[in-house]
Amino acid sequence: MPRVLYSGTFDPVTKGHLDITFRASALFDEVVIGVFDTPAKTLLFSTEERVDMFREVVQDMPNVTVGLYRGLTVDYAAEIGAAGVIRGVRSLTDVDYEAAMVMMNRKLQPGIDTIFLYTSLEYQFVSSTLIKEVARYGGDITDLVPQNVATALRSRFKDGT
Repeated sequence: MPRVLYSGTFDPVTKGHLDITFRASALFDEVVIGVFDTPAKTLLFSTEERVDMFREVVQDMPNVTVGLYRGLTVDYAAEIGAAGVIRGVRSLTDVDYEAAMVMMNRKLQPGIDTIFLYTSLEYQFVSSTLIKEVARYGGDITDLVPQNVATALRSRFKDGT
């Protein structure tokens, strides 16, 4: 089985992301988590913080590595020798959104496929955006993110902002 790339901003990493990571690691010899360094959106955590948080939660998974990248995801996948790019999806709306990206990636790097993994049922409603909003207003996110992420979110929002 080949190496695959699972990419995203992971701001922050959620248990939905971990669900996809665990399942991908059982299917492929190597999973490279690519934390995107320069997304066109406002981030709560720096790239280094996002990489460190993800590394901490996958440290016991010998076939998973975490790093950062810049530029096009599909170019990074080619650079690291990945046979495919994992995309976690929660609904048909996610698949529809991803469809154009799949075709563009195939045009740019014809040898790299996209593999969709549906998030497990208990995480289908989880998104980093919702997690941050709930945490910002003091809601309980402990069942939705790893402990290190819950701690980081509480620290970031300790003054209620």
